[in-house]
Amino acid sequence: MAFLQAQERTKERFSLLLLDLEEYYFEQHTAHHVVRTSDGARGRKVRGSLKICSRSVIFDPDDLTEPILKIPLRDCKKIEFVENETNPFNEPRPSAVSISSVQVIYIKESNVIAPYRNERGTKKITFQLEVWSKTEDVVQTLLQLHRASCLEKLGDQAAMVAANLQSRLARSCFDKNCFQSVAEKPHMECAAEMVLPLVSNPGHVCITDQSLYFQPLNGYPQVIQMRLHSVRRIYKRRHGLRPLGLEVFCTENDFCSDIYLKFYNTADRDEVYYYIATFLENHMTEHTAESYMLQWQRGLLSNYQYLLHLNNLADRSCNDLSQYPVFPWVLHDYSSAQLDLTNADTFRDLSKPVGALNKERLERLLVRYRAMPDPPFMYGSHYSSPGYVLFYLVRVAPEHMLCLQNGRYDHADRMFNSISETWKNCLEGATDFKELIPEFYGSDGDFLQNKLSLDLGRKQNGSLVGDVVLPPWASDSKDFLQKHRMALESQYVSEHLHEWIDLVFGYKQRGSEAVAAHNVFHPLTYEGNMDYDGIEDPDQRIAMLTQILEFGQTPTQLFNSPHPQRITPRFHSMTRSPSSPPGQLSPASPSEDSSFEDLTEESRKLAWANMASLKLVSSHKIHKEAVTGIAVARDGAAVFSTSQDSTLKMFSKELKEFQRSMSFSNMALSSCLMLADGKTVVCSSWDNNVYFYSVPFGRRQDTLMGHDDAVSQMCWFENRLYTASWDSTVKVWQCPAASASTHKRSQFELLAELEHDSGVNTIALNPAGTLLVSGCKDGTATIWDTSGYATLQQVQCHSGTVHHMAFSPDSRHVLSVGADLCMKVIDVQTGMVMSSVKAEEEQRCRHSHVDERAVHLGDHGRRRQADHLLADPDCMTPPSSEKGLRAHGITPQEAGARGEISQDKRSPYTHTGRKKKMFC
Repeated sequence: MAFLQAQERTKERFSLLLLDLEEYYFEQHTAHHVVRTSDGARGRKVRGSLKICSRSVIFDPDDLTEPILKIPLRDCKKIEFVENETNPFNEPRPSAVSISSVQVIYIKESNVIAPYRNERGTKKITFQLEVWSKTEDVVQTLLQLHRASCLEKLGDQAAMVAANLQSRLARSCFDKNCFQSVAEKPHMECAAEMVLPLVSNPGHVCITDQSLYFQPLNGYPQVIQMRLHSVRRIYKRRHGLRPLGLEVFCTENDFCSDIYLKFYNTADRDEVYYYIATFLENHMTEHTAESYMLQWQRGLLSNYQYLLHLNNLADRSCNDLSQYPVFPWVLHDYSSAQLDLTNADTFRDLSKPVGALNKERLERLLVRYRAMPDPPFMYGSHYSSPGYVLFYLVRVAPEHMLCLQNGRYDHADRMFNSISETWKNCLEGATDFKELIPEFYGSDGDFLQNKLSLDLGRKQNGSLVGDVVLPPWASDSKDFLQKHRMALESQYVSEHLHEWIDLVFGYKQRGSEAVAAHNVFHPLTYEGNMDYDGIEDPDQRIAMLTQILEFGQTPTQLFNSPHPQRITPRFHSMTRSPSSPPGQLSPASPSEDSSFEDLTEESRKLAWANMASLKLVSSHKIHKEAVTGIAVARDGAAVFSTSQDSTLKMFSKELKEFQRSMSFSNMALSSCLMLADGKTVVCSSWDNNVYFYSVPFGRRQDTLMGHDDAVSQMCWFENRLYTASWDSTVKVWQCPAASASTHKRSQFELLAELEHDSGVNTIALNPAGTLLVSGCKDGTATIWDTSGYATLQQVQCHSGTVHHMAFSPDSRHVLSVGADLCMKVIDVQTGMVMSSVKAEEEQRCRHSHVDERAVHLGDHGRRRQADHLLADPDCMTPPSSEKGLRAHGITPQEAGARGEISQDKRSPYTHTGRKKKMFC
């Protein structure tokens, strides 16, 4: 239904679906159908539009009560030009097109969508064009197309039609009067086809410095225009297993694209793709299967969203029914009165393809498979094909079904009548292995109801085909879709969905793993198994293409290794225990290993996408200007903070007041850190220096002059000091262990100087000290390997200055906050931005306690907000810092107006500027 929602609804009855598969609509002329009386005399005239197509002539009357006429050219016995009558003694008669045919097809009689009526027997039909001068040209075109339709070989027919099409495209060009602005500059123009479900429409693509245009050759519909600034996603597509497609989306999340184009050569496709990609590089985010996988694993994407993304990446499109998105059957129970989603027996085994769910049927298929010559296959039909898609959608897409099946519906008993019966047939049928489509997990249940009052036939028991019979546990179509979606998002499916992904998109799709998983389909369904352009015989080429398009295609393989399991709470894992009764679920063992190893441990400790709110305990104003850094004593008794007021201050948790204040210069201090000995606080300053403060002695111990501009932040790890500066460098200093307690500047040795393109505003080390991340004023984040100081990733993660960055405890992620008001999580391995949270105030700094249970963010308004990243199912909230504040009566506006340091009862103080705050 996604493609139905995308199509523009008009009152015009004609559509490209009235054409045969692989047929083209070339031109149209306003004409009159001269209806003859029963005695053969000329009668009334019916005005309408005469459509010239590659295999037929279609007449669409203006009067909606009149049927649409379709005359197949192969059935025409004679096509002639009738000259106009000029005899002064007779009534003037214009020239006409006369067609004698042995078959005429009547469509939409009484303006009702219904199976076509074929009238056989020789019949003469006359059309008079309103523009008489074009009549002879139309006749010559029809004669040429008629000759092509009468050729014996399909390959010859296709070649002749293709030559006619290319000639028309070569003689025409894009009409530049269609430009939306006279200032537009065209970049390129080429021929292409707009792909719609079951049909293609040839025309011209023109791309300018502002817009993408498509002008159909036949003028139907009118010119399609898309502003390049509105394009959000573009994907290269394979069409008919060939790399010729391009799909353009003007929205981030909509499933159906705005246009799908098929080019005649890959070079044209690629030029358009790269031009748009270059033009929109600042507006687009490139996603990979791996990046989506990481987001799904950590709960940032639902199962439904993840499957849609995988389908999209695997060339599945709602505009191509041979590659329509595929979704799994997830339930086994369609007969109970109540749906129990806590019972494992309610669900289908997702580790097996549909064809392997029934052991007896599988054995019969394997016997045939072993007896086959190479290359053998287990299943003679696919799990997704145009016929299966329209089987499900016939009630909302009847014209598509009539187009696919030559003007007829399927037999009433073979229609989509019952969900439970369809599932039963998928388990027991000899050739039925189909999966589901996204609509079964969507929100629109119209495809389950016969709202159009279609006459879909009468079954053998005498009943009419009406609405789909739902399972007993569903009260109506809306209830069915809600419960079906709940099943898809259930714990059991979340724990096992990766097994189905392995079969359809992953490493079990091909090769020995596919054989072992009983997942082998016909060779023609797999990408790369056939060289279409290398087939010389045109008949064989057409037959192969027809089989590919009608049989269905296997998705592009996205993963070559086992797909990791989703991260779910281990003690709520729905697994079958050998000691439990059948269908009973038991908690997983805490020591049980998983395919994602320490990721489960991480999920118990951290959920980077969830930020719970904290309760305010106390607030203490200590600084005059914005707080720039905090350092917490190892015992948590004291908190040291630096500020733009140039002071270092110490706050006592026990006394709840600040005890010391120290100023090193008259310039702002930018950060501070506590060394491992717990006796020294290191402060960086805008005066280009680094200061060492002795806690026991209460005085400055030493000064390191290391940069040419302000020192923005520092890190310390195993006697190495990392300093970042607005002079566009990060410097690494070595301090010998023997001299670590003295920290004399003479002892510091410069080990490395890391160059950047702009001033470095923040740095952070991972817990092991093996990775360093730096954030710059231009919004770039760079991840370095500290063993050789090589660049591992460089990510443009913010649109403004990066204020602060930090690694997750397992070093898999980097958390960053920037001037664009966003807090983002970056995956270290892929460099992809996994999640983003936008606040109402700029977040200036971040601190995590040693137990890493909280993250603290301070903004430029001197307010310090602390958010839990603890994956506690009882306190998890959607990622919104604003929500966390409002939950405790604190608005973002209030937060931005106060400068404070705050504390959570599980974590140390956080800072906002002039106050200290305690949360619990």
